[in-house]
Amino acid sequence: MQIIPAIDLIGGKCVRLSQGDYNSKKEYHDDPLEMAKRFEGAGIQRLHLVDLDGAKAKKIVNGDVLQRITSGTSLQVDFGGGIQADEEIEKAFEFGAKQVTGGSIAVKNSELFGGWITKFGADKIILGADAKNRKIAVGGWEETTSVDLIPFIKDYVAKGINYVICTDVAKDGLLQGPSTDLYKEILEEIPSVKLIASGGVSSVRDLEELEKIGVYGTIVGKAYYEGRVTMEELAAFV
Repeated sequence: MQIIPAIDLIGGKCVRLSQGDYNSKKEYHDDPLEMAKRFEGAGIQRLHLVDLDGAKAKKIVNGDVLQRITSGTSLQVDFGGGIQADEEIEKAFEFGAKQVTGGSIAVKNSELFGGWITKFGADKIILGADAKNRKIAVGGWEETTSVDLIPFIKDYVAKGINYVICTDVAKDGLLQGPSTDLYKEILEEIPSVKLIASGGVSSVRDLEELEKIGVYGTIVGKAYYEGRVTMEELAAFV
């Protein structure tokens, strides 16, 4: 299982939100590159970088941070937040992103998102499947749709998607444990998918449970920043 630390960006700084609420913002570090280098030093190979300013602006805002991290480390960065047009995804790859995550765009403009899978290849595009009560949530989780989570993922796997990041919004940032049963169900229904679990991780035990059910990777954010999981523990897990 891949350990994938998350760096969320507002104003060029590392922050975390709880359940996507911008009013719950907490700053953890003012230099994302320094933080990325710490993860790299622990032997971690991947990074989940989210442009929260971009998610609001519907275009990349923190592209300079993405560039600094991709040029200053060897981390494979998957980048998301505000990528809703061809010029934005082109920009993300130019700035060094290894993969790009699309969430809202996959719901609101499936034709465009599907075109990206064809143009860039399935290994370059990650489907962001964020859910509230098993319904897809979009727009920085401020809007819950009527789209059911598992059929949504199935549909995109049929269109060629390999990687899916699934966040249970109800768990995100609360350090109360991940939605292991939900991820298990997704993997039983769609065994071919490379599922990346996101939200709720609070301990190494949570990581062990997720590895046991067979997720491809797990995103670790607040658990690390709040000291629930140490860098040494992440390094040992890697």
